[in-house]
Amino acid sequence: MRSEHGARRLALVLLLAATAASLLPSVYMVDISLRDSTESFAPVLFAPHPTLANYAAVLATGGLGRFFLNSVIVSTGSVALTLVAAICLSFAIARLKIRGGRVILLAVLSALLLPLASLLIPITVLLKHLALTNTYLGLIGPFAALGIPFATVILKEAMEAIPDELEEAATIDGASSLTLLVRIITPLIRSALIVVAVWQFLFSWNEFFLALVIMTQDAMKPLPLAPLYYEGPYMTDPGKLFAILTLIAIIPMIFYAVLQRWFVGGLMAGGVKG
Repeated sequence: MRSEHGARRLALVLLLAATAASLLPSVYMVDISLRDSTESFAPVLFAPHPTLANYAAVLATGGLGRFFLNSVIVSTGSVALTLVAAICLSFAIARLKIRGGRVILLAVLSALLLPLASLLIPITVLLKHLALTNTYLGLIGPFAALGIPFATVILKEAMEAIPDELEEAATIDGASSLTLLVRIITPLIRSALIVVAVWQFLFSWNEFFLALVIMTQDAMKPLPLAPLYYEGPYMTDPGKLFAILTLIAIIPMIFYAVLQRWFVGGLMAGGVKG
């Protein structure tokens, strides 16, 4: 019993240490954003005189609203396109048992093996030929393409866990494949859909390099590129730059905090079976 109790205490200490280490950069970011220009480089752990003046200053510029709107459009569009494509693909493979489905699945999942850096140049060249640079679709399409493999894994496993008797009963009642997908399958995999939506939203919201090479016009840049826009004016005032970074990070944090219960539950329900 003592050894078990000691192991639990050690695990708790290690967990708290890991949590503190992971939160330290975020805490430091918020701390710097609460300092005025005279205290930005002060050798203290926490701001001696916290102030929201940096946030008021960056919000008063008016440029962040456009960046925020671009991120919302790109992220929600990416989530919608990913869900539609992954649902259809997963349904065809898991429930319709189409010929060559396994080969198609392996081809889609092979995209998970490719690092994003190796795809930047091909994607950029393709979008230039299609005249899609500096357009919302130019980011929504690649983001969705990169998210479909993960979404397919989650949704396929969730669909395969549905009893065949439900599908057979619906077929006997005259339900078509589309009706089966929309009215029976999709409501039953709601938790898995939330997992995909949260994962894809966070990926699309935070992606930097792909947005950097595709969106070259300031009016089309998403929120993660905002620090580059303000880098010159605020280079000597890190408090304002860190305020921008905090505003960028707070949206996905709130989004995940609201949906984390369904996200974790759906991830467990739709995980890959070993």
